[in-house]
Amino acid sequence: MQLFGSSGTRGVVGEEFTPDLVRRVASAAAAVWDTDRIAVARDTRLSGGPFANVVAGTAASAGVDVDRLGVVPTPGAAYYCETEGVPVVHLTASHNPPRYNGIKLLGDDGTELAVDAYERVEAAVDNGTTPAAPWNDVGTVRRVDGVNADYRADLLAGVDRHAIAAADLTVALDPGHGAGAFVSPDLFRELGCAVRTINAEPDGRFPGRDPEPVAENLDDLRRLVRTTDADVGIAHDGDADRAIFVDERGEVVDGDASLAALVDAAVGTNDVVVAAVNVSQRLVDVVDAAGAALDLTPIGSAHIVTRIRERRRAGEHVPVAGEGNGGVFFSDYRLTRDGAYTAAKFLERLADADAPVSEVVAPYTDYHLVRENVTYDGDELDALLDAAAAYARDADADIDTTDGYRLDYGDAWALVRQSGTEPKIRIYAEARDHTRASALAADLREHLEATR
Repeated sequence: MQLFGSSGTRGVVGEEFTPDLVRRVASAAAAVWDTDRIAVARDTRLSGGPFANVVAGTAASAGVDVDRLGVVPTPGAAYYCETEGVPVVHLTASHNPPRYNGIKLLGDDGTELAVDAYERVEAAVDNGTTPAAPWNDVGTVRRVDGVNADYRADLLAGVDRHAIAAADLTVALDPGHGAGAFVSPDLFRELGCAVRTINAEPDGRFPGRDPEPVAENLDDLRRLVRTTDADVGIAHDGDADRAIFVDERGEVVDGDASLAALVDAAVGTNDVVVAAVNVSQRLVDVVDAAGAALDLTPIGSAHIVTRIRERRRAGEHVPVAGEGNGGVFFSDYRLTRDGAYTAAKFLERLADADAPVSEVVAPYTDYHLVRENVTYDGDELDALLDAAAAYARDADADIDTTDGYRLDYGDAWALVRQSGTEPKIRIYAEARDHTRASALAADLREHLEATR
């Protein structure tokens, strides 16, 4: 897919992401869905309101009734879709910087579209599909209030709130000025936690930090954990479908370690765990120890959703899936990434262990993962991809081409691939020794940059 990439479509507002693009995607989605009712939601970005107006007007002019949900997390929109049986156009650029916006499409079952469904919408965009209703058959537009409160109640019903309350936890929470600010603070209070917040005011300028919950953006949360003696810190991205954790010492927990801890608590013999090709060896170890199977996909939520559905159709159980960026699917609950639910399940894990975060994740910290990016201009991409292919051919490693090139060296692995959401080549390297991982990543980056 060229337009939708690995998880919806995104771009800089006024450049790649324009009102015309939004109109064409909304029109194509309305035609492909062939429904008489859709929902429209958004995150906190400044451009979200105007673009939501474009979607609503386009759909209504095609004869489709529109439910305007306002600002809700992506998993909150998924809850509404599943409950009401309507698809949604969600305006969000997730973890991208404030100047970006984007679109995610969720079906009437509350799940993000699978790859084949995105491809159908993309084909309709390319074909210029523009359905229009006669003047007396245009759709109606109505505002729907209370979605965040209803979604929060659904979250509460889906976890062991009594065990969490009994653990008497103090949570330091950083919604990053995003849509999670409307749900997570109240959720964790209702779970019986003492809650301390930072960046909890919804603000599409994201003044406190960039939306991506990576270590370099979480210094204030780390400080809040330490100064309030919090048991755990929790950070979301812009649309709150991800959760990253900080331990009681103020140290950021690697997303691969928290994913492994969550999988270890949920997976059983003969289960299947679905993960992206940049999976950490620590997750491989957990799955092997449980007697389960691991199924790798290209990176991106649409690919993971597609594979989970395939496995389910085959009669297999997929209790948990995800990536090491904090995006986790608990598919028995709902087949969508959900930052608030993931965080609540992590609190369950803490309550069950009756131990601090650092001890809970300690068994999954034997590996060191290094991530690097090579940013490119449009005319540099082909040369960089050719360089990556040449590097893989020359490497003394087993090669997996599921998504880019994953090179397994036995004592370590590396992955180089084109980002599906930004003009970057992603580089990952993991080993038990940090120096080995750093050297692999640096060698790959230097090889790519030598093409310039």
